[in-house]
Amino acid sequence: MSDRIPHYTLNDGLVVPAVGFGTDKQRGAEGVLSIRQALNNGYRFLDTAYAYENEATVGKALKESGLPREEVLISSKLPEKYHAYDLAILAIQESLYRANLDYYDLYLIHWPDPSQDRYVEAWQALIDAQKFGLVRSIGVSNFHPDQLQRLIDETGVVPSLNQIQTHPYYIQQDLIDANKKHSILTQSWSPLGARMADDLLENDSIKEMAEKYSKSIGQVILRWHVQQGFMPIPRSTNPGRQKDNISVFDFELTSEEMNTLSSFAKPDGDIFG
Repeated sequence: MSDRIPHYTLNDGLVVPAVGFGTDKQRGAEGVLSIRQALNNGYRFLDTAYAYENEATVGKALKESGLPREEVLISSKLPEKYHAYDLAILAIQESLYRANLDYYDLYLIHWPDPSQDRYVEAWQALIDAQKFGLVRSIGVSNFHPDQLQRLIDETGVVPSLNQIQTHPYYIQQDLIDANKKHSILTQSWSPLGARMADDLLENDSIKEMAEKYSKSIGQVILRWHVQQGFMPIPRSTNPGRQKDNISVFDFELTSEEMNTLSSFAKPDGDIFG
């Protein structure tokens, strides 16, 4: 793990960097190049998913990077169509085959899909996949407090991480509080706001903070994440921006600045509208 980046220890002991790299939409030769650049720039956590259709791209980028497998943490996710126990175990194995890996460091349920109500069964499959040595740590994504509690009540196993949409325009405080209650790490997807990003990047208050610290607006927002103990996973194909997104540990926002960023939350802040 790059010594430039602080780390978190998950509730099951896995150590992860405070910032990871998102790989959604990065596929094929261009995706391999982008992910290799990210690794060269110091990222040591790659987030992928079955649904991203790029697990093989991530695996090839890792191989071409020349980095030892144990130095890079790789996370993937189970789609809802494989929530049945037997299907879930097969899906995890196939994910590993595509990525040319022997194990994932972290594996998540991509979302609970309450309409089919099989996420507890899927969670039991992840518990067993961990016992089989297919994954080192298991977590969830987009799970609400009641769904987290149900997993814990029915299996006795607490997720190590919950990946949720989090950025200054969309703060799901009830989910964040539930994660903290169970010592579950909050991992932020779309940490810069995706479709909201243009608006955020033109925000005068954040501009002032960025100028004060000689940082970009994106760096200020990512600092807001890590200062709360979140793990953002920004995605970029631009090498310069990749470096910026990981260079957020040499300054600290004041309490007032943190509160200002949090005050931007809005009812329609969800990137899906």
